[in-house]
Amino acid sequence: MKVFNLRCKQQHAFEGWFASAEAFEAQLAAGQVKCPLCGSSAISKALSAPRINRGAEPPSAAKQQTAAMPTPEQLQAAFLKIAREIVAGTEDVGERFAEEARRIHYKEAPERGIRGVTSREEAQALEEEGIKVMPIPFPHLLKGPLQ
Repeated sequence: MKVFNLRCKQQHAFEGWFASAEAFEAQLAAGQVKCPLCGSSAISKALSAPRINRGAEPPSAAKQQTAAMPTPEQLQAAFLKIAREIVAGTEDVGERFAEEARRIHYKEAPERGIRGVTSREEAQALEEEGIKVMPIPFPHLLKGPLQ
């Protein structure tokens, strides 16, 4: 399995897993490799460093706990994980979002997680009725396969 760091023309960075370098090239040529954020198929390989296992680290007398800021790639991976969880745990009701949210709120429909589209004005009206809604950035991510 080959893991490549990839980048689209919008400079979104993401990983791609392929059976071989040849498989990557074939899928790229066929337009099958797309950016998970913007959907662009203008993809190139980004520079990456090989991982080298050096064995166990020597024990340290005074270890302190530290944390590094996540990289843009780590943030993107976390966002995609959340998007996958939203898709797995909700029903897509499309343009009927506001109507279905009200039906659930007023116990006219079974309680469940839903996602869909609505206008800002309608989302604000839902909030004023006490119906909690959350806008999702990049809603197109929830429509297709997430890489």
